[in-house]
Amino acid sequence: MNGNGNSLSADEVLSKVPAVTLGFWIIKILCTTLGETGGDTLSMTYDLGYLASSALFLVPLVVLVWAQITARKFHPWLYWATIIASTTAGTTFADFATRSIGIGYPGGSTLLLGLVLASLFIWHRTLGSVSVNRIASVPAEIFYWATITLSQTLGTALGDWIADGSLGYLGAAGVFSAALLAVALLYRFSSVSHVGLFWAAFILTRPLGATVGDFLDKPLAKGGLDFSRPLASAVLAAAIVLLILLLPQRAGSYTATTDKKA
Repeated sequence: MNGNGNSLSADEVLSKVPAVTLGFWIIKILCTTLGETGGDTLSMTYDLGYLASSALFLVPLVVLVWAQITARKFHPWLYWATIIASTTAGTTFADFATRSIGIGYPGGSTLLLGLVLASLFIWHRTLGSVSVNRIASVPAEIFYWATITLSQTLGTALGDWIADGSLGYLGAAGVFSAALLAVALLYRFSSVSHVGLFWAAFILTRPLGATVGDFLDKPLAKGGLDFSRPLASAVLAAAIVLLILLLPQRAGSYTATTDKKA
């Protein structure tokens, strides 16, 4: 039986991550926005700095990834808590890379893009697929969460890079929204690999959330709304909890033909 009470076919396997639906993307974008406001709360509002904040966020990330890997099936609350941990840590990781070690937004984004592509390449060479429908073994989960965390970090750097230019936060959010729309259209109307398009969309949701989060909490003089970061984080967290309760949460699954467009 699967999580919805329906019988699995003989060759169907349940994944330990959720099915990719519209609800998945809505919650993911809110998580990335929370990651930005939450990460900035620790590093900026409480002035702990990027390195100390990264070290603190790394602890729950490692614990939650371990819990996710050792779990025997998909648990929505555990999964989304791990996503939030990865995107919050990604915020301070990226800020440390781009602002503290002196390589700037172009250097940080290029370095992180290389790491994401390397992770996907090694994953594919090792297991034969990078499809998120196939996250049902320990090696696949390790690659999945490593790539997720790197992509969250890359997305933060990209969002900050574009928003720091003439476009500002809303303009940058518009650019990333348009890019996501283009990916959705390619998914619907082209023969481009659905697996590749998923990862493109997953990466792009992060800079979208980063720019929206910055718009909410940055000072008015810098083009933001100057909302309280802790308050904005609490509101976003409450919205995520509500959506997890209201939207169907089911494990993804795959068969031998699931990834035919991979």
